[in-house]
Amino acid sequence: MQISTDRLKRFGSWMAVDALVMLAAYAIAFFARTLVTPRDFINSLGFVFFCIVIMLGAFYALGLYHRIWRYTSGHEVARIVVGVTGVTAFTLIVDFLFFPEGRPLPLSVIVLGNMLALSGFVGLRYKSRLISGLSWRWQAIWHQKFPESGSRTRVLIVGAGEAGQNFAWRMKHRWPAATRHEAENFHVVGFADDDPSKRGMYVEGVQVLGGRADIPRLVEQHRVDLIVLAMHNIPGPAFREVLAYCESTSARIRIVPNTYALMNNNHTAPLLRELQPEDILGRKPIGRHEGVDFTPVTGKVVLVTGAAGSIGSELCRQLLHYHPQSLVMLDNNETGLHDMVMELADHTHNGTRLVPVLLDVTRREMLEAVFAHHRPQVIFHAAAYKHVPMLELYPHQAVHVNVGGTRYVGELARQYAAERFVLISTDKAVDPTSVMGGSKRLCEYLMHAFARGDNPHGTLFTSVRFGNVLGSRGSVVPMFNKQIDQGGPVTVTSKDMKRFFMTIPEAVNLVIHAACLTEGDDLFMLRMGEEVRILDLAERMIRMRGLRPYEDIPIHFTGVRPGEKLSEELSQEEEQSKATVHPAIVSLIAPLETFQPEHFLELVDFLSHGPEVNAAVKWDVCVEPTPAGPVYKAQSNDMLAVIKAYLENAMGMAGVESSPAGSAPPAGSVPPADSAPLYHGGNGHSRSGHKTGSG
Repeated sequence: MQISTDRLKRFGSWMAVDALVMLAAYAIAFFARTLVTPRDFINSLGFVFFCIVIMLGAFYALGLYHRIWRYTSGHEVARIVVGVTGVTAFTLIVDFLFFPEGRPLPLSVIVLGNMLALSGFVGLRYKSRLISGLSWRWQAIWHQKFPESGSRTRVLIVGAGEAGQNFAWRMKHRWPAATRHEAENFHVVGFADDDPSKRGMYVEGVQVLGGRADIPRLVEQHRVDLIVLAMHNIPGPAFREVLAYCESTSARIRIVPNTYALMNNNHTAPLLRELQPEDILGRKPIGRHEGVDFTPVTGKVVLVTGAAGSIGSELCRQLLHYHPQSLVMLDNNETGLHDMVMELADHTHNGTRLVPVLLDVTRREMLEAVFAHHRPQVIFHAAAYKHVPMLELYPHQAVHVNVGGTRYVGELARQYAAERFVLISTDKAVDPTSVMGGSKRLCEYLMHAFARGDNPHGTLFTSVRFGNVLGSRGSVVPMFNKQIDQGGPVTVTSKDMKRFFMTIPEAVNLVIHAACLTEGDDLFMLRMGEEVRILDLAERMIRMRGLRPYEDIPIHFTGVRPGEKLSEELSQEEEQSKATVHPAIVSLIAPLETFQPEHFLELVDFLSHGPEVNAAVKWDVCVEPTPAGPVYKAQSNDMLAVIKAYLENAMGMAGVESSPAGSAPPAGSVPPADSAPLYHGGNGHSRSGHKTGSG
């Protein structure tokens, strides 16, 4: 009831004010008319009140009494004009047709009175803006006092479309009350837009001064302190070109969020945000494709290994949209797993059971208990070690966890009749130069071995290969952010280092698509656009903070680390690409005619537990601090050469016995393809990982 009373008071107040405005306007118009022809205003008051009632009714019908005018844009003036014009036409018709002999008001009084009333209606509703605008102009003309611009942040908005107009308007009228005093210190000097038809035009009272190529000149000419990018749905190359012009200036750079996208995702939209590394990707973000049938992953019992990691956690988030019966989240990170469960608990619907499993993928016996109890139908295997320099120091862990863990999970998937198995791979598996890349290459071949070998239940095995993931724990982006927060230096390995990048949601989206597209024994890859130079990424991230590379934040070059490439590839030379339903996903077909699945599994088992792994263990690792950052020191290892020799052996190529000395196991330690014994030296592990007797 209180709300209704307040609303009636507000309506009544505005109606009373509008009635007084009209009465005053008609009186002025009437007496201006009587200067030429004397008339009695009292006799015309009845018709004046009739006009007032009609006007108030029209305003109410147009919703003018339902607006908070302090927060209403200038576009609403059109409604007032429509109302006044319509009432004017109506009263003229009534005055002319119904009073042919003696009109109660001259037609000129009606027209002039409504014009004056229109000015009053608009002035009262926008009085604060009129007063502030007239105030500084009065001071400028009569007292030569101009607004102080020295302490104000001068802003250039790039993009004079809807986003730019909305930002300029919000900056003037809808800045949050708590920071409104800060908003008064911002001054929009103009817009930059490539549309020739907008040049010289005004948007929210601010002129469009030029295009993207004019940004450096405009920044210098107008002493711009802040460049605001108000552009959405712009291709990556075009965005990077605009960003390059902005980066050539000394101004800070910010971006206006896509408020509509944020609304669709139930997030709040800040007025401004900092540029994110994903803003400079060489392509548009890849979303869900309507041509893919998601039935294979809908309503299933799903297992995600590495569920507390960057990829695994996002997999869990997105998989909830497909209403799994149970989501089994497996990880050996107790804190991360707990946080993941707490996060997802608020978003679980449709009866989905969240099942956290605190377990290491190298514990086969306990893994089997998980499979026996939950019987997962779809498996996403994201658990892996991935830091290249660290795994160069501990190659035995790369083989033990990445290869051995994949071996166990894949074998149990076959044994317990899982429908689909998706391996998360990496572009470092292409012509690997690191132990990490070599281990993931072995994992890709494990998928082929499982699919082509003894697979009684027809489990579909597939791999998904993609480049670096922005924001993951293994990405340079978090490291750069931390280094910038600490004031530098930012460390880059080489000026020529390049990488493919994608966002975590994109990577996970691709993985889920692959799970639905797979027909078994295949390898998928994302079309990732252009390579990004790591130095460019570092420089731009510094500029995104409003700082200057090499001056405010130094950049040091540390040199290429062991196992790293200057540039990554997404496919082997011998792999042929084949289009899929999704335009951004291709299937890679490798020549596997000579591949021996069962023999390969034997080699993998031997490698995971054999003497080469034990020989690779080194405990003399140390970290030496340098001006460019910490540097790991350890003896070199030959594990990558061993891995490549095993791959050649499995492909029926040159045997490991003929490999160079020191790069492969000793002659005779690896069984030939038709040999029965699996292990030598009494290591005590069988092919399945269970304990056996010695030798």
